[in-house]
Amino acid sequence: MMKGFLKPILGGNIIDASCGSGLFSRLFAKSGLFSLVVALDYSENMLRQCYEFVQQEVNFPKENFILVRADIARLPFVSSSIDAVHAGAALHCWPSPSAAVAEISRVLRPGGVFVATTYILDGPFSAVPFLTTFRRSIKQVSGSCIFLSERELEALCKACGLVGFKCIRNGPFVMISAAKPK
Repeated sequence: MMKGFLKPILGGNIIDASCGSGLFSRLFAKSGLFSLVVALDYSENMLRQCYEFVQQEVNFPKENFILVRADIARLPFVSSSIDAVHAGAALHCWPSPSAAVAEISRVLRPGGVFVATTYILDGPFSAVPFLTTFRRSIKQVSGSCIFLSERELEALCKACGLVGFKCIRNGPFVMISAAKPK
């Protein structure tokens, strides 16, 4: 599914944001479909684990692969310089999804694609404004993950200047995609 969302930018560069142990980063690099793969995470330990996995792989294409430690809300890239950003099962863990998606929008080139997987909160109570505010307040106090509804994810992308929002659902798990206007 992800490959379909990324089709318009194949051959370009991609950031695997909040890459963790680098499962997708390594798959992207080995696919040969991208000119550069950036495995990005805030956690030094996760980047170390990613590095160790890369070292264990035979014939890994290290020349087109870099590790970067950075805050998702303060990316160390020039504006409009990135073809795609992937965030696998990460958006719900970011301290400020709005700051992160705004920053992703800043670094994406016109026509660049943001693809993410996350878990969503929906159902009969997801549209009640009081509960949305309450959930965000609980997250700020507890530091736990926050799960947005599909409508909130779409509004977040739109508010950050991304267009063409698409969402594929599988129960509470979703894959979303949006692009920076050309």
